[in-house]
Amino acid sequence: MGEFTPLDVTCVNTIRTLAMDAVQKANSGHPGAPMGLAPVAYTVWNRFLTYDPANPHWPNRDRFVLSNGHASMLLYSLIHLAGIKTVDEHGKVLDTPSLPMDQLKLFRQLNSKTPGHPEFEHTTGVETTTGPLGQGIANAVGIAIAQKWMAGYYGRPGFEALFEHRVYTICGDGCMMEGVASEAASLAGHLKLNNLTLIYDDNTITIDGHTDLAFTEDVAARYTAYGWNILRVNDGNDLDGMQKAIAAAKACTDKPTLIVQKTVIGYGAPHKQNTHGAHGEPLGPDEIKLTKKGYGWPEDSQFLVPDGVYDHFKNGIGKRGADAFAAWKKLFAEYKTKFPEQAAQLEAIETRDLPVGWEKSLPVYPADPKGLATRESSGQVLNAIAKVIPWIVGGAADLNPSTKTFMKGEGTFTATTPAGRNIHFGVREHGMGAIMNGMAVSGLRSYGSGFLIFSDYGRPSIRLAAIMNLPVLYVFTHDSIGVGEDGPTHQPIEQVMSMRAIPGLLVIRPCDANEVAEAYKVAVQSKHNPVVLAMTRQALPTLDRTKYAPASGLAKGGYALNDVAKPDVILIGTGSEVPLCVEAGEKLAAEGIKARVVSLPSWELFEKQSQEYRDSVLPPSITARVCVEMGCAFGWERYAGLTGSIVGMRSFGASAPLKDLLPHFGFTVAAVVAAAKKQAGK
Repeated sequence: MGEFTPLDVTCVNTIRTLAMDAVQKANSGHPGAPMGLAPVAYTVWNRFLTYDPANPHWPNRDRFVLSNGHASMLLYSLIHLAGIKTVDEHGKVLDTPSLPMDQLKLFRQLNSKTPGHPEFEHTTGVETTTGPLGQGIANAVGIAIAQKWMAGYYGRPGFEALFEHRVYTICGDGCMMEGVASEAASLAGHLKLNNLTLIYDDNTITIDGHTDLAFTEDVAARYTAYGWNILRVNDGNDLDGMQKAIAAAKACTDKPTLIVQKTVIGYGAPHKQNTHGAHGEPLGPDEIKLTKKGYGWPEDSQFLVPDGVYDHFKNGIGKRGADAFAAWKKLFAEYKTKFPEQAAQLEAIETRDLPVGWEKSLPVYPADPKGLATRESSGQVLNAIAKVIPWIVGGAADLNPSTKTFMKGEGTFTATTPAGRNIHFGVREHGMGAIMNGMAVSGLRSYGSGFLIFSDYGRPSIRLAAIMNLPVLYVFTHDSIGVGEDGPTHQPIEQVMSMRAIPGLLVIRPCDANEVAEAYKVAVQSKHNPVVLAMTRQALPTLDRTKYAPASGLAKGGYALNDVAKPDVILIGTGSEVPLCVEAGEKLAAEGIKARVVSLPSWELFEKQSQEYRDSVLPPSITARVCVEMGCAFGWERYAGLTGSIVGMRSFGASAPLKDLLPHFGFTVAAVVAAAKKQAGK
């Protein structure tokens, strides 16, 4: 790759000064990390990254993830200097730059393409949304897993070069302190993800001050224990040392690599470098002038890109990426001729499309008063659709036997069997969620499972999936006090309602096996929304759909199960409480009280329907209503109204068999009937 030249140093200082100027103009942001990291980021991008700026979504591009997302101006400066083109919402590459200079000047402003932390699909060139520290590391592990799986499942002799991209990640001290990064790094070492290089910005500064206030561990020793290859660069400006370290990381064949990179935060700022004052606030005009003077930069210049810098990036990352893309495109054309079915699947992965007729794989269940636990039917449906959609890949947080989410006959993903579709995430709920997001940004239909109560451990990753519009699937089982003897620590009360509060997240709680099948149909067809399926531990009767409305009504979020015109009262339930409402409705009918029974498995889907449809299911004129759910009563006022009744939980659960818990907490036919009679004035 040759020696570094004065022009290389100029490029590094261009990155630094663009970051300083943008933060100062916004009067908000984090200048210090970009100033310290500019040399290593420049080296990765212009010497190593295989990325075609003219084809930003090329599948075999190397991925760059900035885990310490507060250093966003580092990434934005690189996107600008590399000349990455814009990709529109339809996947079309436009002949306009992703980040022209005016966007750098709009850093952190409303509707700009340069928000305070990088956002996936908002700014072309950003591979994943980072901000909460540690998420980027875990996302990068997911991206690396996706690459390994694609190569293992779709690779063929002579076509290895179609699936050889690498993942480069920069992180900071804060990322290293977060548990989600540790969970993901542990799994990455176990899986021997040698396509992953993590560069640790060891600048020893956080918002509070020097890291020794709270963080004195030997990070390299910890990662050695995880099974990582460890390299060190002790001078943040040693471009040659960085180049050698990154080359050595690429040459490592059996481990992911951690490069411990010593840097100085706010490098060059005479009064603020190596202090927390350079971390999260503008340097100030006077300090910026002194810093630029130290760089040999025009002191009064702003947003300066010296002559030769753009061309240097064009002849570096630009030429290397364009040549690699052209070779890949030619090779893929050959692959498509020899393996048309696999090529078609790869193209569908890129567009989030599905095989024609896939829905025919969905099972239909006959009426059965004994029925199945929805976790059981969930496992059956998942296995059925997995046979026709090969790029569904996922697993459980050490709970496959309980969540029933193991895909039979599809193998396990390991370092030696990368084509396996089942992933053992271990007891790492948060890491699982963040890794799933990384797999999803790579195009795979990722899923993960666990007990609903432990969704709390993965909630930040679930939220980020919603922010990124990723169609990941969470299969959460043991969804209520139906867990029974495990007691209140394992009985979810507020979890379903709290997830309903996340914008863009679809929460579905099906009432029987056929609603489960319909729930999977919604989830698999979703292109832009993550989906949570809440499944029972206990068996639920499979409703007789010749007597009650078809389960396809689930697609609208809520529907009337029985045809009752002008009802005296409406009974509304979700999941395991729908059969309770059905039985109560039949008893009321026997007493001459007309009760409409409504299954409301998904509030989000129901709210998307027209007002006319919603009113047809829940007529505003019928205020006599009873809502039944084995979760917190909070929030059900939306459908119960001010005068309706809510049969729900107003405390945590208890340790006891389910048969004892149900009457103890009021989930009985008699209790629902009594509430309905009171509502109907009978």
